[in-house]
Amino acid sequence: MRNLLLQGLLQSALTETPPAADDAALAELAKSVDRAARRRLGRSLSIREVDAGSCNGCELEIHALGNAFYDLERFGLRFVASPRHADVLMVTGPVTKNMRQALERTYAATPDPKWVVAVGDCAFDGGLFAGSYAVAGGVSAIVPVDLHIRGCPPNPTALLKGLLALLEKTA
Repeated sequence: MRNLLLQGLLQSALTETPPAADDAALAELAKSVDRAARRRLGRSLSIREVDAGSCNGCELEIHALGNAFYDLERFGLRFVASPRHADVLMVTGPVTKNMRQALERTYAATPDPKWVVAVGDCAFDGGLFAGSYAVAGGVSAIVPVDLHIRGCPPNPTALLKGLLALLEKTA
């Protein structure tokens, strides 16, 4: 027990270095998204994330948008639990045959104006899972897609840049 305690005291921490006080580029990017949303919608942007059958890599990056480092709430961007309150559907993964109807119903429940963002390579064309007996295809094969954000998985900054591009394209 004593050896274990000494080893813990002498060994450095195994965590990542803390982020800078505030990343100015990230803050400006998030403010740009908020300004574009307010200009386009008259209010902040509400996002509903839909996992259509992914490996959860993209979900981890999407959920990172809400952590203390990115903290999208401070810029007025928020995730909502119901598609009835959403402006954007962020769909991840290839659409599996079991999730096809759920995605179609979620899309139908989202009020206009609405945008669909396919997040990740799998959402684009099925990715690694394309051609599988359980996969119906990429998101665009099921519902109309306004923007694809490529990557496996795309990082949170790429997600923010994609949202900004979506809002500026539709404005």
